Amino acid sequence: MNKRVRSAYVTCTKWADYIKWVKSSKQVIQNDDKFSVAYVTVPSKDVGKSIALGLVKNKLAACVNIVPEVTSIYEWEDEINEDTEALLMIKTRTSQVDQLTEYVRSVHPYEVCEVISLPIKNGNPPYLKWIGDMVPEKS
Repeated sequence: MNKRVRSAYVTCTKWADYIKWVKSSKQVIQNDDKFSVAYVTVPSKDVGKSIALGLVKNKLAACVNIVPEVTSIYEWEDEINEDTEALLMIKTRTSQVDQLTEYVRSVHPYEVCEVISLPIKNGNPPYLKWIGDMVPEKS
């Protein structure tokens, strides 16, 4: 096999392996609504860390990002309020959102805490696979 043919063969082989990897990775993306991101506001970064550790330890979240300062403006008991809070961005399986919500409600200091979620429609396939590996399906 001459150098040109060998080079083409190696390139095609690597390309074929790449195509197989892309196809297998796309299986994760094609399963819409399999993963979600949930948002939770908390009164402080320390409260956020405590909740985040519990979520990851209990396999309800693969990762929790803590945004240390957001300003929230809302109406509560007929008053307009403005508070500084922290924001948790929680990556999980959609099938675990109800259990995640119950956990947050059980440890959150607010009378009515914010727990909202949105499905992840697209993302980096290896990252989505990692979420799936870290958070088991609801049993």
